[in-house]
Amino acid sequence: MTMIPANPVRGRFERALRSGRPVVTCEIGSPDGSDPADVRKRAKLVRDYVDAVNVPDNTGGVVHAAPIAACAILAQEGIDPILHMTCRDRNRMALQSDMLAASLLGIRNILCLTGDHMIHGDQPETKPVYDVDSVILLEIASHLTRQGKYISGREIDPPPDLFPGCAAEPFAPPYEWRPLRLRKKVEAGARFVQTQIVFNVERFREYMGRVHDLGLDKQVPILAGVAPIRSVKAATFMRDEVPGMEVPDALVRRMQAAGDDKKKREAEGIAICVEIIEEIRKIPGVAGFHIMPINWESAVGKISKEAHLQPAIGAPKLPPDAPKPTAAAAPAAMPPVPVPLAPKV
Repeated sequence: MTMIPANPVRGRFERALRSGRPVVTCEIGSPDGSDPADVRKRAKLVRDYVDAVNVPDNTGGVVHAAPIAACAILAQEGIDPILHMTCRDRNRMALQSDMLAASLLGIRNILCLTGDHMIHGDQPETKPVYDVDSVILLEIASHLTRQGKYISGREIDPPPDLFPGCAAEPFAPPYEWRPLRLRKKVEAGARFVQTQIVFNVERFREYMGRVHDLGLDKQVPILAGVAPIRSVKAATFMRDEVPGMEVPDALVRRMQAAGDDKKKREAEGIAICVEIIEEIRKIPGVAGFHIMPINWESAVGKISKEAHLQPAIGAPKLPPDAPKPTAAAAPAAMPPVPVPLAPKV
């Protein structure tokens, strides 16, 4: 029987967050084909620059390969993956089942998301599920891990050791409500936060000020989302079509001024990203960066070098049969999280 090898760096992401040093994560594109070599190629482009790698779940309501498969491949490559899990396509039974399946495959980090509505994708006639939302999904993940039971009350033996996190949207109005929404997610069990892409630094600074006033940056590490802009078309699309994203007109004009030469406009897009990272570094409460290259994984290394980013924990150089590293110390026990059984959308 072929056995799936254990992830040799399982828990590396949590250890990086505990280290007190700035943490770096990134996202790779979900595959649109059935060749695992595509996932391995993307992974090799980013692995030396980050502490963990995210794989999205049908971003924008468009179908791609299920991220749990790509995360399993990342684990085989010695990368600690972060699995995106959305409520859009699954009811509470399927969500619990997939969390347990992820744990069986050596996948521990779960980014709990409500999910982009499929009306924005290429199959808008699809019926959404939304049995629960991202807050309740966080409660479920915490319940499975800390109580060792399904939400029905049936025991799990042994229970999964999940490390759930959440997304934050500083740029979606009403702006003053967004830090309160984040507080709900932290109370529900979020152990880390990755924000939407920051292009409007001033708005993000205001958001982090409110987050600091609530004391949330002391309770959970917050990674600021950043991304390179590859073209004027990409900049205008994000500005005009992507909910919860703010791209200042000044950045669009900079990309226009870069002209049509591919090398020049890509260099300008990376330069903008590096400048934003430098500005975010000055904002209190930011624990690191989450790079979203949007199917441009080769840009991660360039951004990291120019912005002097490096993983909090050095990239492992372990052979496939290397022993599993010692896990980080278990966090202090948290009080049980009540899991509501009524849908909350």
